[in-house]
Amino acid sequence: MFRLSHYIRELLQPTPLKPARKPKAPVVIWNLIRRCNLTCKHCYTTSADIDFPGELSLDEIYQVMDDLHDFQVPVLILSGGEPLLHPHIFAISKRAKSMGFYVALSSNGTLINTQNIERIAEIGYQYIGISLDGIGATHDQFRQKEGSFKAAMAGIRLCREHGIKAGVRFTLTQDNADDFQAILQLVEQEQIDKFYLSHLNYGGRGNRNRKDDAFFNMTREVMDLLFETGLRWEQQGLHKEIVTGNNDADAVYFLHWVHRKFPQQAQVMQQRLQQWGGNASGVNVANIDNLGHVHPDTFWWHYDLGNVKQRPFSEIWQDLSDPLIAGLKASPRPLKGRCSTCAWQAICNGNTRVRAEQVYGDPWQEDPGCYLTEAEISDL
Repeated sequence: MFRLSHYIRELLQPTPLKPARKPKAPVVIWNLIRRCNLTCKHCYTTSADIDFPGELSLDEIYQVMDDLHDFQVPVLILSGGEPLLHPHIFAISKRAKSMGFYVALSSNGTLINTQNIERIAEIGYQYIGISLDGIGATHDQFRQKEGSFKAAMAGIRLCREHGIKAGVRFTLTQDNADDFQAILQLVEQEQIDKFYLSHLNYGGRGNRNRKDDAFFNMTREVMDLLFETGLRWEQQGLHKEIVTGNNDADAVYFLHWVHRKFPQQAQVMQQRLQQWGGNASGVNVANIDNLGHVHPDTFWWHYDLGNVKQRPFSEIWQDLSDPLIAGLKASPRPLKGRCSTCAWQAICNGNTRVRAEQVYGDPWQEDPGCYLTEAEISDL
């Protein structure tokens, strides 16, 4: 995850460069339940409004939480499906908070209502992320349910009214890119605390010319607008949090933007971005699915590292006998293709390896989702 607003603030009000922090354990995104009241087109869990057999019991969930706590996992992001459909979501959340985890909820927002908002507020979630895929009918079409945009916005507003930090998560596709500017305007007008741009990654583009590819050009235009909007928000004192995910090339593209806009700070910014270190799948980010399978991140559901019903998460995560997790944790990673010759490996860390695996059958091949030109992956 690339914390864009943090680095924009550093451009406007620089602080001394501090030593890089190395977390003792990863952030854990935990899909507690696969059931969902929506059937979104880009759902990575292929959820549906049905019960899925084999999900962890409450006792098993608590045992896993104890292990995560002892392993010093700092953050639990409770997800689904729709986590508010889990029959014990509030008990799990309350226990997680009492154990000292930073606890976030990843929701579609439609089930946050006047009947449960007080209970949600009592939990004290540090953050609730709510997905929007566009404005009005665009969102409803993606979510395949009429009225889902209106319901999600009602949930966001209830969170704001009850002092709960809530944010919008927008997954960029060719079908909703025209709504991107309107989404940013919505975030500003509705006084929403956080905006998360998630790249939806298309396969099969590794051999296309990146200067002419329509999808890559669209991505670059969106990033340009996001940089300029983030800068304006900071200059106007709005101080919203902006992050991007699923394409660590964003940080390199940002560095090129800094060279144009703030050339005097480009060298220090490059050091800051190198400290960040790019893609953290299998290192500082982990996923546990609804059946207890452990994955390097939420997009690796087809690859199991082990199951928490058989082995503790802490043991699975440190087991380097698995070639994928060993390669993800390696520094540098065993990259191939244009990623192996890229000048910015120290910043993006090879980007999202799952795309290479899906397109080429090799997780170490070049990332087909990188939208940078050949000139941009060379030294400045």
